[in-house]
Amino acid sequence: MASVPEVAAISKYRAIKGFPKWLLIALTVVGIGLSVCYIFRFTFAGRMVTEFGYHYLLMALFLPLAFLLVPARKGNVAAKIPWYDMLAAVLVFAAPFYLFLRSMDILIEGWAARAPLEGLVAGMILWLLPIEAARRAGGLPLALIAIIFSFYPLFAGHMPGFLYGPQITLERLASYHIFSSESVQGIPIQAFGRIVVGYLIFASALVATGGGQFFLNLALSLLGYVRGGAAKVSIMASALFGTLTGASVVNVITTGSITIPAMKRTGYPAYYAGAIEACASTGGILMPPVMGAVAFIMADFLGVPYTKVVVAAIIPSVLYFTNLFLQADFYAAKTGLKGLPRVELPSLRQTLKQGWYFVFSVALLIFFLFYMRVETVAPFYATGALFLAAFIRKETRPTLKSFTGFIEKSGTTLMELVAILVPIGLVLGSLAVTGLAYSLSTELVALAGGSLIVLLVLGAAASYVMGMGATITACYVFLALVLAPVLIDMGVNPLAAHLFVMYCGMLSSITPPVALAAYVAATVAGAPFMKTAIQSTKLGMIKFFLPFFFVLSPAMILQAPGLESLTVIGTALPGIVLAAASVEGYMWWLGRLHGWVRLPLFVAGILLFHPDLVTDVAGVLLSVVGVGLHFLVLRRRAPVAVELPGNKRYEA
Repeated sequence: MASVPEVAAISKYRAIKGFPKWLLIALTVVGIGLSVCYIFRFTFAGRMVTEFGYHYLLMALFLPLAFLLVPARKGNVAAKIPWYDMLAAVLVFAAPFYLFLRSMDILIEGWAARAPLEGLVAGMILWLLPIEAARRAGGLPLALIAIIFSFYPLFAGHMPGFLYGPQITLERLASYHIFSSESVQGIPIQAFGRIVVGYLIFASALVATGGGQFFLNLALSLLGYVRGGAAKVSIMASALFGTLTGASVVNVITTGSITIPAMKRTGYPAYYAGAIEACASTGGILMPPVMGAVAFIMADFLGVPYTKVVVAAIIPSVLYFTNLFLQADFYAAKTGLKGLPRVELPSLRQTLKQGWYFVFSVALLIFFLFYMRVETVAPFYATGALFLAAFIRKETRPTLKSFTGFIEKSGTTLMELVAILVPIGLVLGSLAVTGLAYSLSTELVALAGGSLIVLLVLGAAASYVMGMGATITACYVFLALVLAPVLIDMGVNPLAAHLFVMYCGMLSSITPPVALAAYVAATVAGAPFMKTAIQSTKLGMIKFFLPFFFVLSPAMILQAPGLESLTVIGTALPGIVLAAASVEGYMWWLGRLHGWVRLPLFVAGILLFHPDLVTDVAGVLLSVVGVGLHFLVLRRRAPVAVELPGNKRYEA
């Protein structure tokens, strides 16, 4: 297993202390207070902050943290903050704060068309420095995409073919990017300011108060003792924790640091243990009720309540985790792995007694989401309830240390998302003002020859490639503007089209050559990266088929009459069982599967998984053939009794 320093080295954040640490806490406290005031419509002296001003203030409070927390070069996490990072932090605070003070003038005087010189200077700072913040928080590929596309309108008139567009001067482009209702003030920051911020605060509160350990203990008490229990604990804990954090790498480090050693101790190879954790942690982002930040932005794009996105995501996420559970169980049965000793496992009763308030706060969140339908304020009520409930017992009462930890965690999470969303807004603004989004969509349709299947394959490939170099949020937002409208125009259900982009963008987290979640899990497990990544691809194989299937049949995402959805789910479950069994080479009641018997069973599983009557019938027939071949192989391998002189027998 990797040492603690090796795991810590995965982190890209500085270990700040002293004045920078207190500055982080102060900015975060003000930012959380600002969000509460805006979302609950509180007023000061009869005045309320405007939406424009609110977004500028969010940028002023959280963008500077990117320069304080994340060094310019990897590996300098222990270094002091250099002067140029302090200068950048001051500038990226001053520019949007100045624009906040002038927010009413921006609207009344029409700065989006022509801004004064001081506005343009502040605007250029708010254009360029967030791109550097995105490079630090989201990686170089994201920064390059932001640079190329945000400056694209300056050269659009000289571009060939479908890349041609109206050319805009630097002054007009800066005014459009910073002062219009699009670009940095567009959908990404709007979704963040109105709804995402509350859920990220709730997730940080759960982490800071020990929610990660509670969910892990809950999974251990429920599943730790069963066959292959350590792997099943990893899957369950990562699903519960991942839906709240929305970050696969954080999930791997948090839960994987305990579950991976437990899996190795019970007999799972290091690479297999790392792959299980990588797949489970990545899948946590797909699991309702929170699903990270992407689902909230998706709801904004579609103009639907967030709860509608959550309902649509339930069945695909359950199918994905069912596949993981099955493969972990088949592997354990095939290799004779046992569960963890009961004496080492926490008591379910004791776990719930100590951490009931975590269950209560999540239940309260779901109540406000689905019954009260107040999705913007729901996480704030849940966070308040979490802290109040924790104060009831002395043992669970938050301390000053845990509360400051909550503030620091919140500030880091909010900073990372703001640093990513502002440059994404610049990209979307350029695509909109030049019409390039429409041109790209038209080109995709032409390249696909009008075929939906070909377009889906091209879209999946584009999502996969984008996911290699960008966060899932950046990947989704870009392709939701370019690809999703084309799919919708070709008759695809809107929710299915957007979920397709989201699912495909996550494939690169567990698939070589990048496979970031698998890389981190391999580091924690002390296993070879490529072997872990290949195994994670096998374990997460259903994710390659799911997006295509729910596009072809919206019943899988509950966008069809109830009976049709039940039928699709009813055939998908046995399909997953057959596919998982064929991958692992083991099946209940059948035992080990011969190599060439596994292929027809895998094909049968995928045919049953595919939501179509013809393929379902073909899948049933092929599964019968596969099982028949299995017994034929067993019969041929069975020992044959041979008669010898003297009525003696031996088995050959």
